[in-house]
Amino acid sequence: MIDSKVTELLKKTQLSVTDGRRRILELFLQHEGALSHGDIEKKAGEKFDRVTVYRTLQAFLEKGLIHSIPSSDNSIRYALCKEECSEGHHRDDHVHFICNQCGNATCLEELVVPSIKLPRGYTAQQVEVLVSGICKSCSSR
Repeated sequence: MIDSKVTELLKKTQLSVTDGRRRILELFLQHEGALSHGDIEKKAGEKFDRVTVYRTLQAFLEKGLIHSIPSSDNSIRYALCKEECSEGHHRDDHVHFICNQCGNATCLEELVVPSIKLPRGYTAQQVEVLVSGICKSCSSR
């Protein structure tokens, strides 16, 4: 099931189907939260080096397959985009949550980022809301 979904997504975004892209996209489909570059390197196995992972993430970002989630410690995580994203047009107008205990990053898609009214002369290109705290998994322990 995941294998056919991976192929479908890569073809839909006009990316060539390579072993690296397949494996990294599988990781995103199998993982509920966001992944860091380091997480992907560890989970993908020894056959993918840092540059391959970086180039794959950049291609996925450009094609609207994933979006980036900045964190307060200046690290970046990545999460799958929804259907509304496309090449050059990300629609990740939802809240991102990072757990201070386990470090997991989650997209809270049911919470929409509020509209921000900027002063005249300013144009928003991206609005990010990052909430940190304790996730429901850590709270129940």
